[in-house]
Amino acid sequence: MLPGGQFGGAYEDLEAHGGELDAIGGAATVVDPPDGVLPMRLWVDAQVEENASRYIHHNAACLLAGVPNTMYHGGARQFLQSPGSLVITSYNVHAYRVVHLDGRPQLDEKIRLWNGDSRGRWEGNTLVIETTNQNARPWLDQRGRFYTVDARVIERITLIDPDTLHYEATVEDPNVFTRPFTIALPYRRITDDPYEMEELACYENNEELLEIYREVGYGIFPGVSPEQARDAAASQ
Repeated sequence: MLPGGQFGGAYEDLEAHGGELDAIGGAATVVDPPDGVLPMRLWVDAQVEENASRYIHHNAACLLAGVPNTMYHGGARQFLQSPGSLVITSYNVHAYRVVHLDGRPQLDEKIRLWNGDSRGRWEGNTLVIETTNQNARPWLDQRGRFYTVDARVIERITLIDPDTLHYEATVEDPNVFTRPFTIALPYRRITDDPYEMEELACYENNEELLEIYREVGYGIFPGVSPEQARDAAASQ
């Protein structure tokens, strides 16, 4: 299935944006707040600008995209469901997720993963997924917007008709945002017959690739800790 607005949209910028050198442009994916603007704390804008000037996008280093970014960063998705889990694979940068549906407890909070720890449950015909334990090194979009390891993401996936899924995600992180925000987008089934999702030749820790970025002054975003975020907020 393809996420709506894959050519632009949330991947480039969660807010409404026009075409630029690195963006095709698109409408806001943020549906709450109603104005489509992310409710970021005052200090965050400066960090976002620093991120864009100092660090490469995580996908440029073939790193996993985190949640919710892994659900809208372009390319097709395949949803594979078994009795105990949902596996989501993607063409783009070999992205994959495993959502456990068997009621197992969440991982110890000290264990931090690129895509976090996801647990799913059904509410009627909607799959509700809660994700915690992210390492908070991926960005939310190409603008360099971010979250901390305290982030909690609640996703809801609903089958609207045989060929359409409604997807929404609510992100909570009081270290970075003044309130939770929600994004929404559709997925549409690829009806090509036959269709085969291709493999992208991209792998993590490609030192030759990373050295090119280092030579021109860019690194991989180290993340912002909750303590750093609270100190930044207190200094304003």
